[in-house]
Amino acid sequence: MVWTRFPRGEGAKGVGAVVVDLAAPGAAARLVADCDAAGETIDLLVNNAGFGLRGPFARLGAARQREMIDLNIGALTDLCRLVAPRMAERKAGAILNVASTAAFQPGPKMAVYFATKAFVLSFTEALHEEMKPFGVKVSALCPGPTRTEFGEVAGFGDASRFDRYSMRADDVVRQGLAGLEANRAVVITGALNKVGAISTRFLPRSTIRRIAGALKF
Repeated sequence: MVWTRFPRGEGAKGVGAVVVDLAAPGAAARLVADCDAAGETIDLLVNNAGFGLRGPFARLGAARQREMIDLNIGALTDLCRLVAPRMAERKAGAILNVASTAAFQPGPKMAVYFATKAFVLSFTEALHEEMKPFGVKVSALCPGPTRTEFGEVAGFGDASRFDRYSMRADDVVRQGLAGLEANRAVVITGALNKVGAISTRFLPRSTIRRIAGALKF
């Protein structure tokens, strides 16, 4: 994860960047402490750091799956806990947590990834309601497949097959920020993704599991 600081005031030159492994213990606190030391105020938090893994749960490496949980859930929660009280005190600020359309159903062959995104969605919806009286905007961004390095890292093999179903990253960003500005609790990008997410409300869970498990990219 790269956090970029835009210097303020006259004579501000260039852009400083801090590279942090957010999966490491205490990384979120160190990042926020760096902001404090620089005299910066966090007005917008975008929790986009995360990754997925494709394969049977029992065969994927235990350490790597735990790292995914620590990053997708732990670091996101820590960062929200560090900045939310300050935003509430100022009665201003915004938090955009990147979940996924994976959050709406279980995901055989990506069991832990789907579960982490279900946490992000549930947690963010609750935080949205808690922060609303303080004037702080909180949204869960739920994109479907997106053209990034996600498919390669997750182990989809032929990236072109994954990209065939993917949205452009800049379109996802634009829709996500627009939804945050409107303070929508859940922002699902793309018409087909919206249909897919909504359809999970009307199908039996057993059917949803079978469909998700049969998907191949």
